Amino acid sequence: METTAGFTRPQPHMRFAGAFAALLAPAAALADYTWNFPPPVTPVARETLQIHNEFMIIIGVLFTVVFAIMIYSMVKHRKSLGHAPARFSGPTGAVQWFWVLVPFAILLFIDFVLMGIPAWRAVVEMEDTKTKADMVLKITGMQWKWQYEYPESDIRFVSALSTPREQIANQEAKGEHYLLEVDNEVVLPVGRKVRILLTATDVIHTWWVPQFGVKRDAIPGFLRETWVRIEAPGVYRGQCAELCGKDHGFMPVVVRAVPEPEFAAWVESKKGEQTATAAGAERTWSKDELLAKGKEVYEAQCAVCHQPDGKGLPPAFPALSGSRIVTGPLLGMNGRLAKDGHVDRVLNGKEGTAMQAFRNTLSDVDLAAVITYERNALGNATGDLIQPAQIKALRREAP
Repeated sequence: METTAGFTRPQPHMRFAGAFAALLAPAAALADYTWNFPPPVTPVARETLQIHNEFMIIIGVLFTVVFAIMIYSMVKHRKSLGHAPARFSGPTGAVQWFWVLVPFAILLFIDFVLMGIPAWRAVVEMEDTKTKADMVLKITGMQWKWQYEYPESDIRFVSALSTPREQIANQEAKGEHYLLEVDNEVVLPVGRKVRILLTATDVIHTWWVPQFGVKRDAIPGFLRETWVRIEAPGVYRGQCAELCGKDHGFMPVVVRAVPEPEFAAWVESKKGEQTATAAGAERTWSKDELLAKGKEVYEAQCAVCHQPDGKGLPPAFPALSGSRIVTGPLLGMNGRLAKDGHVDRVLNGKEGTAMQAFRNTLSDVDLAAVITYERNALGNATGDLIQPAQIKALRREAP
């Protein structure tokens, strides 16, 4: 150690060690180091892991053998030991042809038999979405959340990030599942083959859950397929794996796998929630009720683009505070939708922009509440409101 002006100065090698330890400290605190895939919980994931490990062994053996021969040849046949270079060009005899054809045949055998056949069988199994499928789950990607539909049960809901914005802005400590937690989990039964249909409303998204071995693109205008059969109960987390826009990193996937009886109970509970929501559209809501509900919907669905204070991120995401559309007429002539009016914009979106249509995503109550909230909060004060029953009637108009 060196001492200068009352301060102790570490030696260069100690400074380097300290700096290296400092670099590793944050990573060690946040990262869960592992040398393998996460534990597989579906047949596809297990098959993928098995093939990966087999291929790595084959590749490792080939690497070791080839480099061992190269190093041996370079060491044992170098000029300093008296070896003279051969003077031939191209295969001139049986020995040269032997050293060309035999390795070629070995590689063909490895590629087609040891690697090709297992890979082909795995791909065939991965793409077999229809055989013995027990149920269907439709997934629609949108900026920046997922919509899930259970066609047989007539259940539909949206799943969005639930990590508080205070954590994202470093105003609070990060939670255990930071950026991998949602307001509505996907619930699936254990042991049943689930056929998954994927599409998107705006750009390409990718639905990815590592422990399922599933990573499939959701493409606008296309219906793509994959499948899962979850073998163990638990909560499995993933995320969008496609660079889909500003909040690409805030689009998690959370799947809760439960036993069959628990799944049936969840289905009945979800149906009851949807029935209650539909019934809510039949009554008259007070302005305070709509504002309270609208604040919840806005923070979950709209704040990610237009910001919690309604200031937006122009030009991609315009401000709602003082917006001509938000503060303009609520409806057009005879109570119908006004082209590019506030209700029309929320219901039908705007083509060519990031503003999506919420007609098929939000309920009548949610739509009425968020429209009322936007017109009477975020610096706006139109004083008017719209009822869920009006939204229900307006849905019948063509988008």
